[in-house]
Amino acid sequence: MRSASELSLTEARWLALGAQGLAKPRPKGPIGRRHLRAVVDAIGTIQLDAINVVARTQFIVPFSRLGAYDVTHLQKLTGAHGELFEYWAHAACLLPVADEPLFRWRMAQHGPFGDRPLVAARRAAWREHNAPYIASVLEEVRERGPIAASQLRDPQRRDGEWWGRRSVGRQALEALFADGQLAAWRSTNFERVYDLPERAIPASVRAQPTPTMDEAHDELLIRAARCLGVATAGDLAYYYMINPRAAKVRVKELTAAGRLAEVHVDGWRDRAYMLPGARVTRPRREHATLLSPFDSLIWERARTARLFGFDYTIEVYVPEPKRKYGYYVLPMLLGDELVARFDLKADRKASALLVRGSYLEPGANAEAVAPAALVELHTLRAWLGLDDLVVAARGNLANILRRSP
Repeated sequence: MRSASELSLTEARWLALGAQGLAKPRPKGPIGRRHLRAVVDAIGTIQLDAINVVARTQFIVPFSRLGAYDVTHLQKLTGAHGELFEYWAHAACLLPVADEPLFRWRMAQHGPFGDRPLVAARRAAWREHNAPYIASVLEEVRERGPIAASQLRDPQRRDGEWWGRRSVGRQALEALFADGQLAAWRSTNFERVYDLPERAIPASVRAQPTPTMDEAHDELLIRAARCLGVATAGDLAYYYMINPRAAKVRVKELTAAGRLAEVHVDGWRDRAYMLPGARVTRPRREHATLLSPFDSLIWERARTARLFGFDYTIEVYVPEPKRKYGYYVLPMLLGDELVARFDLKADRKASALLVRGSYLEPGANAEAVAPAALVELHTLRAWLGLDDLVVAARGNLANILRRSP
């Protein structure tokens, strides 16, 4: 008989899918804010990203779990005194505003990677060099906020490529946001808008005591365990981008205190952890599910390979001739397996969802995958408000999709 401290790989997948809200069917009927709250409660945080080839990832992640919904519901949960706030969690993310105290340690380190000496030194030097200007930007937000970087009186624009073209004003706003002197949210066109925390974060949250860094890490690692289902110490650290060495110490202490249970997963080299009493249940979701490249189920590529045998790399920053699958590739979940991937683009002028590449995973059954994929692709197309689905000939799944009615 298998020990309670041992899990098969299948059981680990079931735990992961259940924790991520991807094990049960999408709800029927109208989707409202309570459904979105349930998604955020399940996964803890939703990554933000500017890429809008299909839809921005913060909108695709709830779609994967809920199906078609009105994105304005999510937008209304953000903003001044909203239920969700933006800060650096896994990356730039939406988080429950009640969790703001758990990230004050990161604000004290001036944002992500502040525990890296070279990064900290570089940031400190930049702040010292630009101190008068940063102070003037903070005062301008105090006077005129909420405002975006483009609305600063003197943004001190720069020439350059990519990040090098960001104005000094935007850098100043980002620095103030990173250390908690400013709060921020996104406009409908994804521009970050900044204001004072007292005008954006509810007073009841700001009045909460500040946990020590160890206390905050403990709570975030427990949250990560709940959101991941079962995970190695490295996986837990990666979820909220906690220093892996610090996380390893905290995980050991949390396990000794009985807040985490240590388990062995078949085929995993490292020990894994789960919440005590977590139950393994078979997924009930029968329909296929397209996943954003920035979905929290697949954030950690090594974990994705361990759980699903799925080798996944985001090729957005790979030169086109060197891409294997395409620019914006969405994996597809069916049952408890990642069975295919699709290079998608929403052609809004032509009102069509373009499937530029369709790829079946080794060992997956094309006759089972293709019909499920078409239903999901049409579900996505309709949610995006597009009229047509156009499947290109590229990929080993394309022909059967193109033959299907």
